[in-house]
Amino acid sequence: MEQSYKSGFIAIVGRPNVGKSTFMNYVIGQKIAIMSDKSQTTRNKIQGVYTDAHQQVIFIDTPGMHKPKHKLGDFMVKMTENALNEVDAILFMINADEGYGRGDQFIMDKMQNVNKPVFLVINKIDLVHPDELLPLIQQYKDKYPFEEIVPISALEGNNVNRLMDIFSEYLPEGPQYYPEDHVTDHPERFIISEFIREKVLELTREEIPHSIAVVIDQIDERDDDQKLLVQATIMVERKSQKGIIIGKQGKMLKQVGMLARQDIERLLGNKVYLELWVKVQENWRNKPNQLQEFGYRQDEY
Repeated sequence: MEQSYKSGFIAIVGRPNVGKSTFMNYVIGQKIAIMSDKSQTTRNKIQGVYTDAHQQVIFIDTPGMHKPKHKLGDFMVKMTENALNEVDAILFMINADEGYGRGDQFIMDKMQNVNKPVFLVINKIDLVHPDELLPLIQQYKDKYPFEEIVPISALEGNNVNRLMDIFSEYLPEGPQYYPEDHVTDHPERFIISEFIREKVLELTREEIPHSIAVVIDQIDERDDDQKLLVQATIMVERKSQKGIIIGKQGKMLKQVGMLARQDIERLLGNKVYLELWVKVQENWRNKPNQLQEFGYRQDEY
């Protein structure tokens, strides 16, 4: 008897910085979500598409759940809450190294009225001794009726294949929504802007909080040397941040451009000439018009 084809949508939720983007990039097999050791790196829902002979899983990588401090934060939390009601199952990810926190309870409370299978995925098991896992599993079991509990290491790939097999047991029979070679539904412009934002977060460390946005002004072919021209503007909220990102004699901005260009070239399979500017837009995270202009559109969710 021929095995039926399964397909569906799974939301990845969890506190900031538990490894949601690392997990999705590992499963998809290439980088589509930016990774940073700073919290709240993911701002938009990013659909990653995993396809094999038996199933197609469309992952919704949501912003880490947190108490919002500005309109951008409100947007991120609202988007995550909406995602819980739009999917076939929920992957709730925690960090084995950090254990239970109030943020986890906040998320479990939000999931109380969701009538979908919820899987607890304990990530970063490579950072703890195996003996520490059992009490952690029991602690979460006592707090929520999870369908399955699966410990993994998204960074090293431990147990990830087993998790994908479990999903196929719970997903409904359905069509292949996307072509086999499709890995995300986001346009290239969005992913390119995320790559640039990632490099700023990576290189400036604690000096630049999450008050940056990246707007792609233009992507065009250059006639002279077959390279693609990518022009982008990095938006900040204060003059001092602009100075940090540009750096002494433009050194920091050059480094951001060099590292981002490497990721963009891998994505596009083409040589790229990247031009970056930095502009100050005061308090943009609290201005609905600017949030919309920078790609955070509430009506899409």
